[in-house]
Amino acid sequence: MSSGFRDWRLMSQAKQQKLGKRETRDLDVEIGFLEGLVGKDPQYVEALQLLADDYTRRGRINDGLRVDHQLKSLRPGDPEVLFNLACSLCLAGELEPAIDELIRAIEAGYRDFDWMLKDPDLAAARKDPAFRKVRDQLKILKDEL
Repeated sequence: MSSGFRDWRLMSQAKQQKLGKRETRDLDVEIGFLEGLVGKDPQYVEALQLLADDYTRRGRINDGLRVDHQLKSLRPGDPEVLFNLACSLCLAGELEPAIDELIRAIEAGYRDFDWMLKDPDLAAARKDPAFRKVRDQLKILKDEL
């Protein structure tokens, strides 16, 4: 997967589009199933990743953010986890913390710079003047490669 488990969060256009009745029902069923799995095993990372995705696709941004924080506590140095947390923070309107998490993701080894610069979840962060710190970090790393 080129950008980690965000791949199944991939095109957040899906969450920006109105879900059909069947998609909504199927997503709600999947959320219920995943909540059950996570309830039995709160450290089941793969289920948490899917659950965060589904919450976000369903428009439950704060629930997705909560799960991404949980994932960070389980995998604090995982660049994909940090990147996904940044995306959730941005979607929740928390731009400064989102930018801080992006920098942490880069420092932890996140390298899908092209996706970072076009991921729709990060659109608001890219418009923030503080995003310059991220761009500066990316430029330094690209120059080193």
